[in-house]
Amino acid sequence: MSYTIRNTFEKSAVEMRKVYTDTLIDMARKNDKICILDADLVGSSGTKAFFKEFPERAIDCGIQEANMIGVAAGLSAVGMVPYAHSFAPFATRRVLDQIFISCAYAKNNVRIVGTDPGVTAAYNGGTHMPFEDMGCLMSIPQITLIEPADTVQLEWVIRELENTHGVYYIRLLRKNAMEIYEPGSKFEFGKAPVVRDGNDVVIIASGIMLHEAIKAADELQKEGISAAVLNAFTWKPLDNETIPAYAKKCGAVVTAENHNVVGGLGSAVAHCLAMNCPTPMEMVGVQDEFGEVGTEDFLRNRFNLTATEIVKKAKAAIAKK
Repeated sequence: MSYTIRNTFEKSAVEMRKVYTDTLIDMARKNDKICILDADLVGSSGTKAFFKEFPERAIDCGIQEANMIGVAAGLSAVGMVPYAHSFAPFATRRVLDQIFISCAYAKNNVRIVGTDPGVTAAYNGGTHMPFEDMGCLMSIPQITLIEPADTVQLEWVIRELENTHGVYYIRLLRKNAMEIYEPGSKFEFGKAPVVRDGNDVVIIASGIMLHEAIKAADELQKEGISAAVLNAFTWKPLDNETIPAYAKKCGAVVTAENHNVVGGLGSAVAHCLAMNCPTPMEMVGVQDEFGEVGTEDFLRNRFNLTATEIVKKAKAAIAKK
């Protein structure tokens, strides 16, 4: 890994979905095996430009998500490299058997993209609000689960996947993300980059919660508490070296995720620590609830996905030492 953290954090002027599409277009111009599939959400995924430039390698399967995953598996079987998109609940829980059998069990080479994770689904409400997407896929053998933090990490992920083989799920924020990394940063699947160093507590965060974790670390610093922050952008495989090392170093752990803590990042980290370094731990995330309708800001507060909650949980974890 070779990455640089920005000195200041601002929302990107470019949406994540545009970076996703532009990167795929650039790759597809040189690699005629890359193709994309969608389930009647071409506008939402931002892939119209790909459809226009490569109509022979772009398929809108309609509102038939299970069929879409089957088509992706078939394309993989004849040597293509398919990227299949839908909103995250429909790209995961609705098509779980097809992902398990047609993709993973068959050892095909498929990339599945699920957008609007967690509270970012906002007004689409509980039916479309995926607090469970990563959890649904977590127990599938050999699948890789990824949640890029910003546009820089997303572009690295898409380019890195060009020359890998397997089933990959990308949990993708469609719109503007907080920029964490400087352009040109490089990462490694299964390794959690250290965003902040610290000694008293380690906050292990992902996606939109990474910036909340950084804000929480700043607030804790004002109170004399030194908080490390790790970016667990790969939920599976999890970083079973850096996480236990920081747990041992700090003696207290907090996870922060835009997802149900049951079967999510918190559960994965708890398992890692139980096997490697049992440590006092707290979890910030959705506490086994369904989603609901609202603005993203309202929902962040409704489900306590905030820096304030991370600070509270950090102090609780430290108190358990």
